[in-house]
Amino acid sequence: MTNPIIAFKNVSKTFEDSGTTVLKDINFELEEGKFYTLLGASGSGKSTILNIIAGLLDATSGDVLLDGKRINDVPINKRDVHTVFQSYALFPHMTVYENVAFALKLKKIAKKEIDQRVKEALKMVQLEGYEKRSIKKLSGGQRQRVAIARAIINQPKVVLLDEPLSALDLKLRTEMQYELRELQQRLGITFVFVTHDQEEALAMSDWIFVMNEGKIVQSGTPVDIYDEPINHFVATFIGESNILPATMIEDYLVEFNGKRFEAVDGGMRPNEPVEVVIRPEDLQITLPDEGKLQVKVDTQLFRGVHYEIIAYDDLGNEWMIHSTRKAIEGEIIGLDFTPEDIHIMRLHETEEEFDARIEEYVETEEVEDGLINFIEEERHEEND
Repeated sequence: MTNPIIAFKNVSKTFEDSGTTVLKDINFELEEGKFYTLLGASGSGKSTILNIIAGLLDATSGDVLLDGKRINDVPINKRDVHTVFQSYALFPHMTVYENVAFALKLKKIAKKEIDQRVKEALKMVQLEGYEKRSIKKLSGGQRQRVAIARAIINQPKVVLLDEPLSALDLKLRTEMQYELRELQQRLGITFVFVTHDQEEALAMSDWIFVMNEGKIVQSGTPVDIYDEPINHFVATFIGESNILPATMIEDYLVEFNGKRFEAVDGGMRPNEPVEVVIRPEDLQITLPDEGKLQVKVDTQLFRGVHYEIIAYDDLGNEWMIHSTRKAIEGEIIGLDFTPEDIHIMRLHETEEEFDARIEEYVETEEVEDGLINFIEEERHEEND
């Protein structure tokens, strides 16, 4: 990536009053003109990152760069970013026009230019003709559009959005997802979006950062995050998953539920303990004798576009299946899936387990000159 618009270099944040560390050595670079999402549960650190970019919080350590320049000590009003808050932070005693024009009036922009830019901004968010409307008389979706118009009127390099859709009902939230995405693409401005809603993140983003306990645990495109979760947390946090203990017998061959299956993953140690992930929508219901596995249907719910079926195999493992085919509670069905549907996750390895494995390797394998390089590469991979 050349010339990232935003960069975090070893950024940590600890609140002095409580001693709580909410960000732990965060590193990332954001490319100009893309839609980024910080995704995580409450307390994961995603809003803290947003507030540090905005200047509402200071980093305890590390550097924050905007367009290549360090901004740790740059005041809020001097940063070329604008934040859309969950509450929208609109002035209730002002009209739509006055809210959108507020920042331009502070800068003492000529009235003619203000009129032109307010008109353009309201057109972009589909609020033409609402200039004189009171904020108090707007719906939630309309208020959000005003907040977005106010954010883009200054043509900032970065727009920060702190869960701006969470207060909307489901239908309106879905509509606004389309509108926000289309607006970002049309403007070409970098959007940094904070949410705890996995479906929202998958639908809108060019790139997702999944956060947990102050760390970025995985980043990638929505397809990467969904199809190739890096660990148990990501697999369970992003969508529904069937996760089972397994053994990687060798490259492209995995064993779980007492059977061996072809897979598409490799590069692991022979007989390495792993976990397999199979998404509910990747399971196909068959006749019992035609499936790779047999399960007994326990319950099912109709979800509108599919049935959500819960079933159990002979080992007591629970299976969730999404199917357009209705099942019968108590019946035995077969489950079929392809090698591409089996996603392999390496287990988290503690430092003590790693050292024991290296010691075993030294004792049982022929030690060559490249052993030190092997150890360093392995440790780097584990730490990543």
